[in-house]
Amino acid sequence: MAAAVYIHPLTLVSGPQAVEGGAVRLGGSMAYAREFAMVVREGGQVAERTVGTREVIEAAIARLPGGLAQDATEQWANLARVHPPLELGARTVRLDQPQVMGILNVTPDSFSDGGRHDEAEAGRAHAAAMLEAGAAIIDIGGESTRPGASATFEDEEIGRILPAVAYCAAMGAAISLDTRRAGVLAAGLGAGAHMANDVSALRYDPRSIEVVATEGCPVVLMHAPGSGEDLHKGGDYVDVVSEVFDFLKAARARAIAAGVAAERIICDPGIGFGKSLAENLALINALPLFHALGSPLMLGASRKRMIGALSHEEEAGARLAGSIALAVKGMDAGVHLLRVHDVAETVQARNVWRGLRDAALTNFSALPPL
Repeated sequence: MAAAVYIHPLTLVSGPQAVEGGAVRLGGSMAYAREFAMVVREGGQVAERTVGTREVIEAAIARLPGGLAQDATEQWANLARVHPPLELGARTVRLDQPQVMGILNVTPDSFSDGGRHDEAEAGRAHAAAMLEAGAAIIDIGGESTRPGASATFEDEEIGRILPAVAYCAAMGAAISLDTRRAGVLAAGLGAGAHMANDVSALRYDPRSIEVVATEGCPVVLMHAPGSGEDLHKGGDYVDVVSEVFDFLKAARARAIAAGVAAERIICDPGIGFGKSLAENLALINALPLFHALGSPLMLGASRKRMIGALSHEEEAGARLAGSIALAVKGMDAGVHLLRVHDVAETVQARNVWRGLRDAALTNFSALPPL
């Protein structure tokens, strides 16, 4: 197994002033890191680990051999890359603060809210409520991807999502389509949707990558171990963090090679998809690393089973507090998009978090000298 390098932001701070300007702004977000770990892995093991501030890491990169040095240099630049806003129809979604993506499941069997919004009137009311509460994007899904879900045929999925696209478009919403089928994506984009959210990272349907490239729409590439009907199958990891990073890096490169614009790619580590509780926790703790991919990041941890596993095995609808805790963890890590069921509560948490971060960035007069 060839050697690979990873640059992990370690010490997160409230702003560059807190460390006299010695921090790196992660992905153009409101998250900053002062210390980093440069890790070289070889044969599934850590071969080298260097920890330090910007100067230490830059010196360590310079000592790496050719290919590793090139990769590390690119990752180092990616960590500080500022991402342009998403242009979604008439809406512009800026990525310099966390944005909330509201989930609209129009399926009878989704793990959390299956059957609640598949009727047009209920779906319309829910979408309107999410937009009013502050959702920047509505993510419409017509297929359940929970473990053990029944297969959905393409025509059936199209029939579910098109009415939802129509009423969301009539509201002026920015619309994402949570689908892994090219026909569904093409139909939804033609009806007024603006972006793709593919839980298979454009692998399930080989036509999907062509649709995204041709339409020029933004796309979320999510990690899942399975490539066929069961996306949860095959989750056997030596080091889940580096393996998910490598997967997303390869998926991103594959999309760019097929004609998808790099600035339209968003990456999602796929919390809950073919991963154990320990693996999900490892990924969430390592979220800052994924800025090194060079794309905006999305976190979809809302109401996931890991919350119940860490608490009292609450059912999906009783996992609000845990969902907010994970959303705040994502914001601290500089995640750009939070995909959630509970929009109003997450927006409130985001607004308070944003107020604290703004204060940290602007009010240092009361701090004692370093």
